[in-house]
Amino acid sequence: MRTTRHDMVRMAHPALMRKLSIWLRLAAAATFAFLYVPLIVVVAYSFNDSRLNAEWVGFTLDWYRVLFADAEMLLAARNSLFIALVSSVCATFLGTLAGLAIHRYHLRWLPLLVITPVAMPEILLGVSLLVFFIQVLHLTLGLLSVILAHITFSIGFVAIIVRARLAGMDESIFEAARDLGASPWQTFRLVTFPLILPAVVAGFLMSFTLSIDDFVITFFTAGVGVSTLPLQIYSMIKIAVTPEVNAVSTLLMLLTLVLVIAASRLDKGFMKGGT
Repeated sequence: MRTTRHDMVRMAHPALMRKLSIWLRLAAAATFAFLYVPLIVVVAYSFNDSRLNAEWVGFTLDWYRVLFADAEMLLAARNSLFIALVSSVCATFLGTLAGLAIHRYHLRWLPLLVITPVAMPEILLGVSLLVFFIQVLHLTLGLLSVILAHITFSIGFVAIIVRARLAGMDESIFEAARDLGASPWQTFRLVTFPLILPAVVAGFLMSFTLSIDDFVITFFTAGVGVSTLPLQIYSMIKIAVTPEVNAVSTLLMLLTLVLVIAASRLDKGFMKGGT
């Protein structure tokens, strides 16, 4: 049996490997603590029975009652859900077509065009869309401009997910369908689409999550009088970070977490359901 260099190091220096393992675990624990402790603090202080976040006073649900009675916050939530739903449906349709085109035609410039909005800094994309809407399209900024902007940066994410799904498939499946006399549309409807459906739905959930959480691009393209949850939270924290801000942040965090988990596990769930 062949002994690798890594195995030789482990046998020669067991104490060193144990020490290295401990340091790696400590580094991982510190990293996760840096990422998640602030989120835990926000969630905890959303139940704090005090208007100030200086110290813990007691447990209460009053801030959630205040939140659901806030007309401006409810309007911002409706705007966010509407924008996220419409932009995600459009981005999923266009992104699926883009993913299919990238996989089928192998054009060098097509992946670059589709993925560029994903890699582009959000502030640059927001400014460029703002200039395009105002100076080229002469479009009044509002819900429509925000929806178009969200479609723009969501298409690439859907295309990447669908393309990755297609890359893992056996091409002989599609060849067999064509050999059996299926037309291109029948092959897509009966073979391709059912196989990529988990990726399509996962792309929709991912684009919905990105849309409902977006601040930078929305800030540049929303215009006057249009508010979303991230914009409303930003306007509230200019004065102070109150428990109401913590409450809406907690709900938004929970929604995002549920959607991300659903998107990440969707493929496995569909495959289990189909067996």
